[in-house]
Amino acid sequence: MKEEQFLQTADKVAKELVNFTRQENINEEFFLDIIEEKILPVEQFFADYACAIMEVETKFKVLNEQFSLKYDGNPIESIHSRIKDYDSIIRKLIRKNLPRTLKSIEENINDIAGVRVICSFVDDIYRLADCLLQQDDITLIRKKDYIKNPKPTGYRSLHLIVQVPIFVENEKRLVKVEVQLRTIAMDFWASLEHKLRYKKNISSEMLEKLAHELTDCAEISASLDSRMQNVRNLILSENNR
Repeated sequence: MKEEQFLQTADKVAKELVNFTRQENINEEFFLDIIEEKILPVEQFFADYACAIMEVETKFKVLNEQFSLKYDGNPIESIHSRIKDYDSIIRKLIRKNLPRTLKSIEENINDIAGVRVICSFVDDIYRLADCLLQQDDITLIRKKDYIKNPKPTGYRSLHLIVQVPIFVENEKRLVKVEVQLRTIAMDFWASLEHKLRYKKNISSEMLEKLAHELTDCAEISASLDSRMQNVRNLILSENNR
């Protein structure tokens, strides 16, 4: 999936360049120079974020394996990753009135690379986050705990912006990755909320009603997480006797 995104980005840039050369009657040599100047940096830019995602994913997979041995169970249900598409990045730059350059993107946008970790229980979220942040090559840039402090919509998740080193040829680069840790219930609610909230042709009155309903659903989901955590704690307590 990540490779497809890179190819789509590169293909888009290439088509723009072809149209430009046709309009301006630019010769082939100059055209190749433009490709090297415009496309290669973009490809390298997105490749760096793909490498950073692989680094973070690997760290969580190692932790999951270690936890399975120590606690007799895997805390991670699944791991998903994505790279923000180029159009979304540009729109974000425009909204923030920022320069449309790779340097500006790198410095101002923290969620280009995203890793979502779906956990079994709430305790697993904090345990995994602590283990990740204790690693000496991980730097915490920002932390937002929407589990202890949910958004008004009811959204819950633990968000971390971390910086991870990647090594390319003889150079080390530091790349930012957004990590979201959720339970199965939190992810279920967030996925459906996103689909429902952005439906078109819904009146403002209905949107307000749906917002209240979704918030109630979020509370029910959080209650389920709490009860399942309590069940787990009881089982662990019984086994430790």
